[in-house]
Amino acid sequence: MTFLLRTAQEKDLEALYRMAKGTGGGFTNLPPDKPTLKAKLERTARSFACDSDEIANDLFAFILEDTATGKVRGTCQAFSQVGTEYPFYSYRIGRITQHSKELDRTFRAEMLTLCTDLDGASEVGGLYLDATERSAGVGKLLARSRYLFIKTHRSRFGDTTLAELRGAIDDAGNSPFWDGLAGRFFDMSFRDADEFNATHGNQFIADLMPKHPIYCALLSEAARQVMGQPHYSGRPAMRMLENENFSFQNYVDIFDGGPTMLARTDQIRTVQEARTAPVVAIVEDDGSEPTHIVSTGRLAAFRACLGKVTIVEGGVTLDATAAALLDITKGGDEITYASA
Repeated sequence: MTFLLRTAQEKDLEALYRMAKGTGGGFTNLPPDKPTLKAKLERTARSFACDSDEIANDLFAFILEDTATGKVRGTCQAFSQVGTEYPFYSYRIGRITQHSKELDRTFRAEMLTLCTDLDGASEVGGLYLDATERSAGVGKLLARSRYLFIKTHRSRFGDTTLAELRGAIDDAGNSPFWDGLAGRFFDMSFRDADEFNATHGNQFIADLMPKHPIYCALLSEAARQVMGQPHYSGRPAMRMLENENFSFQNYVDIFDGGPTMLARTDQIRTVQEARTAPVVAIVEDDGSEPTHIVSTGRLAAFRACLGKVTIVEGGVTLDATAAALLDITKGGDEITYASA
């Protein structure tokens, strides 16, 4: 397999723009807007260039490349900390219980409260993979390589990590959640609001939305049904997050109502299981399936691929194909790896 995950560079702007146009909307971290994507790449370059142990407002963007063709096939991102430049707004689903003595009845109601509870958390997002490559473990490589990066740069990330999943959007690009709630307070379609958020932030929501809790019973049936539900294309991503010990904890996106998944960073499965060891030998590739996700390098030199790792005395062996992708030419170089 010739897929390599590497750090994003300025030369990747056109490829990122192509993928952004293919998302179908609702991907706040990957908007189809060249100036915004260019700014993301510039921010990424600054983040990779900063060799610090401090948490800052960093964005680390990555590219999945098929080295056999030189084509870019996917991308993903990791944010060291959200809520630094702009508050990170979410709706928290809560419940209130009220009792009437006269009626001798207890009423329980769900409520949405606008909050910034998740400020300071790290985030993984911006994941996109070309439809032609959504098999053979490539999606797992793209998603889980971020956790290997977090493992090897742990001091640059927070104690909690979140992942926002795109909410339900109909074939016309409309969001039932937006139409049933925020859209009633703004003279904007969901698509317009989503594009504005991607380029300018979501402070306008806090400026114009009601500050008091909203009873869910007042929302349309269509809005209630999709609240906390991922877009149909995001269900595999939700399962992968759950396999990494992320869970839905009643926070939803303020635009489309999609679920926000949360995990303690040190309890993310790949972070927990990843090990670092020197490569003591590079062995001939026998053609069998990869056994591990493997990474090497710090910051801008970070690279990851699928490979075959065997634990031996003094370190590990690595197959020649993976060693070539990671530019490991001799024994002694360290790799970080986790079971595929």
